[in-house]
Amino acid sequence: MAIEIFNRYEHKYLLDKSAYEKVIPVIEQHMELDAYNEGHKPYTIANIYYDTGDDYLIRRSLESPAYKEKLRLRSYGVPGKTSKVFLEIKKKAYGLVNKRRTMLSLDEAYEFIKTGDEPKCRDYMNKQVMDEINYFLHTYSLKPKVYLAYDRIAYFEKDNPDLRISFDKNIRSRRYDVHLEDGDYGKKLLDGDVYLMEIKTAKAKPLWLVHMLSEYGIQRVKFSKYGTEFTNMLKAKLKKTSAAAV
Repeated sequence: MAIEIFNRYEHKYLLDKSAYEKVIPVIEQHMELDAYNEGHKPYTIANIYYDTGDDYLIRRSLESPAYKEKLRLRSYGVPGKTSKVFLEIKKKAYGLVNKRRTMLSLDEAYEFIKTGDEPKCRDYMNKQVMDEINYFLHTYSLKPKVYLAYDRIAYFEKDNPDLRISFDKNIRSRRYDVHLEDGDYGKKLLDGDVYLMEIKTAKAKPLWLVHMLSEYGIQRVKFSKYGTEFTNMLKAKLKKTSAAAV
């Protein structure tokens, strides 16, 4: 049975190349590189974010409420129709992130989201999570809204599996061909050579990490990949409308 449940805080930081090159040696003194990052090569994570016709979920999220939730379909690399992917509900309440996900084949996931009918439960699925997703699908009338991918390098602490630090680069998105199997191309979300660092832990940060952030003046930011993409899309629409009105 494939199930992953996370309860943790996720703190985000935007780093330029210079800051990235400073923190990596410090992190590597205390943490191990993810097995999927063999040779320090990043691996690709691709997502489809689902929302209502009027973008209720992302609009509410951008208002920074005490509680918010979203649904996404995730793959590692470009999947085929029978490849295994993860369907995830991600909730945030008072800063604490709860993520629940279950594995399905890509075909099963598409059909489940489209019809709201749960597929026959197989040994790689989890019935409880499937039921939660089913409730979510019947609460909101959802559509695939945006494809969003990025290249990740991640670290974990051997003696503290609770702590994980990831770096995402080349974040890209598209609102056409919103299918995981269509490839991981898209428009860059951020200008320049920017890394999104995320520190994920349910506990307090270790002292070495706190000292590192302080020494290099690295400050937390509020940042959402989907939220930034949505805001950029609205700005582009406004600019286009303004230009047409001139």
